Amino acid sequence: MLFAEVAAISERVAATAARKEKIALLAAGLSAMDDDELAVGAAYLAGVVPQGSFGVGYASLRDLPPAATTSSLTLLDVDAVLAATADVSGRGAAAARRTTLERILVNATEAEQGFLMALLLGGLRQGANERLMMDAVAKASAVPATSVRRAAMFTGDVAEVAGIARAGGRAAVAAVGLRLFRPVQPMLAKTAGDIAAGIETLGGAAVERKLDGARIQVHIADGEVRVFTRNLNDVTGRVPEVVAAALELPVQAAVFDGEAIALDSSGRPRPFQVTMARFGSGTAEQTVTLSPYLFDVLHVDGADVLDLPTRDRLDILDRTVPDQYRVPRLVTADVDDAAGFFAATIAAGHEGVMLKSLDSPYEAGRRGAGWLKVKPVHTLDLVVLAVEWGSGRRHGWLSNIHLGARAADGSFVMLGKTFKGMTDKILEWQTERFLELETNREGRVVHVRPEQVVEIAFDGVQASSRYPGGMALRFARVKGYREDKPAEEADTIDTVRAMFEGAFP
Repeated sequence: MLFAEVAAISERVAATAARKEKIALLAAGLSAMDDDELAVGAAYLAGVVPQGSFGVGYASLRDLPPAATTSSLTLLDVDAVLAATADVSGRGAAAARRTTLERILVNATEAEQGFLMALLLGGLRQGANERLMMDAVAKASAVPATSVRRAAMFTGDVAEVAGIARAGGRAAVAAVGLRLFRPVQPMLAKTAGDIAAGIETLGGAAVERKLDGARIQVHIADGEVRVFTRNLNDVTGRVPEVVAAALELPVQAAVFDGEAIALDSSGRPRPFQVTMARFGSGTAEQTVTLSPYLFDVLHVDGADVLDLPTRDRLDILDRTVPDQYRVPRLVTADVDDAAGFFAATIAAGHEGVMLKSLDSPYEAGRRGAGWLKVKPVHTLDLVVLAVEWGSGRRHGWLSNIHLGARAADGSFVMLGKTFKGMTDKILEWQTERFLELETNREGRVVHVRPEQVVEIAFDGVQASSRYPGGMALRFARVKGYREDKPAEEADTIDTVRAMFEGAFP
């Protein structure tokens, strides 16, 4: 299959808002691929590069060579070059990667170059997420969607499941199960507005501390331990204290879900980035100690237990993991008791609680209705300093906004960017508004007069060397634009710094 055909499918998927039509377009594309193209094509259409991230940023792709006038690249041509690019390392790697990428860029049409850039930079906003791709795989292979989703849960790779479905059909997909030392995608939580709403939704629930650490999945088999991150990366060599704790557990084989977190001498959590430093280069190992806390079990001594209700999995967890390695938990249906646990958790420096239905299974890879997170929500009124043109479904709209807090001298200090929380109505409004405020452009960035105030919700403030204030907002999202508020009344950088230093919750 020509790479141009894949780019065209992506463009057609982006052009329709109808879910069924998106699935039909993706399924037809998958059906047209040869067996050796299927895994790569499915990954690309889901917005994923099989080789993962390999250090190619916007700067490396900013000045593209002239586009080809005719399509000649095949899907496997592109995959081969990206594989070669991923293998480049060492001194001068960035320039070498650019040189390797030019082997396809010079032969790519304008549409192919645009699709490839979006794919490499993580900006392929066509509405074809992994769940949609699972439904497309099911349609293309005549395998039930529930079976495809379950197999993808165990493999962590919908493209692989596409190949399994084509080769073996329903039976082969149904046979896919949990494999030790092969991580599964973690279960995620939805959000509840507050404790009362969460308890009302779930009834009796396990109320757990939500630690502001790094998600870990721990696999154990016959004295060997492997530790994986939320993104399914193997970090075993960087977390020896997690490995040591796992080897203490009275199990021959098991898979646990949990968190690793750096605590200070009083037992309070250190800043999030201190924990994450241990999952980067590993250079922080000598000065930062991680404490592992487990909160769920997926497999124990030969038996998969994901489908058991939470209460049964917690019983197994309590029998196999000592208190010192378990996340603190309260089981209750009483709102006041749950609220007290929440307050104590926040007072101890943690970010909130998880409410878990006692009857729900472990829905790996899904944002299951059985898990609800409750956190204090912080908001700031900030000023928009610049905005970037969107891509994919947001093509033609100004999307990603640059956020600034007011400094004492009247200038503004940038705290990060966000494109989250924007409805189509907001995108339409802000495109018109910021073009009115435009002062100049740099590539895709439109700089604007610092006049528009926006209310931003966020989960916390963290240290950041990317921005002049040395801080950035975590999980920032738009709550709404404050047309009633002038920029002179926006929140100050001193307010943000007080939040960072813990002056108020």
